[in-house]
Amino acid sequence: MESPPDDSASARSVTAGFLAEHCPWADPAAVQLVVTELTANALQHTAGWWRLRLRAEDDEFTVELDDSSTRLPEARVPDFGGRGGFGWPMVLRLAGRVEVRRHARGKTVRAVWSRPAIAADPAAA
Repeated sequence: MESPPDDSASARSVTAGFLAEHCPWADPAAVQLVVTELTANALQHTAGWWRLRLRAEDDEFTVELDDSSTRLPEARVPDFGGRGGFGWPMVLRLAGRVEVRRHARGKTVRAVWSRPAIAADPAAA
């Protein structure tokens, strides 16, 4: 699914609906925090376009955010005075896997969650 939201709140809403319909096993709070951070960064740090893509497969859920900036995300020392630095570490902790790739038109940040394994029922053994 490709989404044309114009702000972080719209992106969260689209993501919540997508998760409920296609990927109920994913942690909606974690996914929505990651989507919020990625879209907020795109809005703040790019002057051009950005695009959110969501994909659910049998065992994985993927969020991809493409934007027009080639500047890669970087970890900064968190600033309690209001200058940020909390978001990128949060993305790295909440997603199972994070990949960043530059391309000719900007970059893509991909966050992937794997479906949790279902514990075997010891009584069934």
